Amino acid sequence: MIPRFVLALAVVGVALVPLAGQDYYATLMLPFFGYGIALLGLNLLFGYTGLLSFGHALFVAVGAYTAAYLTGVFGVRQFELILLAAAGTAALVAVPTGLVAVRYVKIYFGMLTLAFGMLFYSFLFKFYHLTGGDEGMRVLRPVLLGQPLAGMDTVPFLVGPYYYYCLGLLILAALVMWRIVSSPFGLCLRVIRENPAKAEALGLSARRYRFYAFVIAAVFGGVGGVLLAVPTGLADPLLAYWTHSGNLVFMLLLGGFANFFGPILGALVFIFLQDQVMSFTQYWRFVFGAILAVVVIFFPRGLMGLWSSEGA
Repeated sequence: MIPRFVLALAVVGVALVPLAGQDYYATLMLPFFGYGIALLGLNLLFGYTGLLSFGHALFVAVGAYTAAYLTGVFGVRQFELILLAAAGTAALVAVPTGLVAVRYVKIYFGMLTLAFGMLFYSFLFKFYHLTGGDEGMRVLRPVLLGQPLAGMDTVPFLVGPYYYYCLGLLILAALVMWRIVSSPFGLCLRVIRENPAKAEALGLSARRYRFYAFVIAAVFGGVGGVLLAVPTGLADPLLAYWTHSGNLVFMLLLGGFANFFGPILGALVFIFLQDQVMSFTQYWRFVFGAILAVVVIFFPRGLMGLWSSEGA
């Protein structure tokens, strides 16, 4: 486990980024906050429960479109209400999909989640009058803690109040997830991951616990989706597309799903690596494919595996 002082230094370092005078790099950190929260949920599903979802971007898109509807259609600007609504909507969507998906494991679970994700993508793409089709929907600037900040320009708003709000949310989400995985519930998930037959023999309902993990992961995905949509001011169907889900899995493997902080590190490295590779070549996906192959072959525990050999 990472020592507390290293974590504190990391948080201070992230907090100082906007003060370094490089707004570009500060804005690059904004998707890191959203992906970090979404990946905490995905890792609960994969790293702790043993269920790999290929359609987790579905819930990221649900969060983004909830923000678009509330701000653009219903005129709700309070960010706290938007986050709660996104979490609730993601949970509502997760209930029927989870009830079906957790009946299966391994590749069947992964393909079912992929199918649900692509169904939602098709809905967003085809129902133009509801979702804006391929053009998506605008996400208007939210009101943070009752402060409209309407007089601020976009960049100062994003690298100022919004940046620190998102940093606080990521820390809060990490604390909540840490409490979840450290609880008896988290222990049950690990038992089910290692040996579901023995877990059932002990009286644990593997399907019920998997369903709970699925809904919790969806809530984290929905909240992460809101954070991703605000900086771009747009919710579009590509948020639910299978390649976006693939990126989430890539970040998870890159950082290391066997460590609690692996997904967060994976999100950070992925975003800055993507930015650098895209500045050199348009074939950045080819480069990323090679990187993923190297990580899987030589570093199966991800970057965090270089730091610690402790399992999840």
